[in-house]
Amino acid sequence: MTVKVLIADDQAMIRAGIAMILAAENDIEVIGEAVDGVHAVELADRLSPDVVLMDIRMPKMDGLQALRQLTKPGRVAAPRVVVVTTFDDDEYVYQALRGGAYGFLLKDSGAALLVEAVRAAAAGEALVSPAITVKLLRQLSSPSAPPPAADLSARELDVVRLVAKGLTNTEIAGRLFISVGTVKTHLGNVQAKLTARNRVEIAMWAWQSGIVDR
Repeated sequence: MTVKVLIADDQAMIRAGIAMILAAENDIEVIGEAVDGVHAVELADRLSPDVVLMDIRMPKMDGLQALRQLTKPGRVAAPRVVVVTTFDDDEYVYQALRGGAYGFLLKDSGAALLVEAVRAAAAGEALVSPAITVKLLRQLSSPSAPPPAADLSARELDVVRLVAKGLTNTEIAGRLFISVGTVKTHLGNVQAKLTARNRVEIAMWAWQSGIVDR
């Protein structure tokens, strides 16, 4: 199935560069380009993309506000938003992930990671640039955070720890010697138990709960 992508960035050259990278993939189609946050929300309503690649600093409405509009509760067929920005400010990342983003990439992450992030978001997974994943999640941990939920099994905790380290489902499967399908099953169970919206929130919970080796 082809993944329909909307690009939202106020710089024409950035939009063109991203579009060119994605156009080389047989399973991805760029269906629209937005020049600001307001335009992004309007096009998302009209074009129903599967994934929105969203810059943060844009005129009229910034990417974080647009993200909240696109992921607000009750929205029908909400797209999965991946934030793509030059800024790795901790507060930006935190707000984006708390706002329901399915990924956070720096613009210098490279073409391969961009394509992987689009496919991951379309599959209901999340990808954060390795350059900021562990740094960010460590900083989000808190001494007052609650202890790990008692109803997570030992294997579920193993999977959660690897998610918190930024590993993909395939990498987790290889590390634990289980199938990718089994990893997805464990993550689905964990997501339900923690009432987490996506794997990023699972990773954030892991760091805040102190179950990840520093």
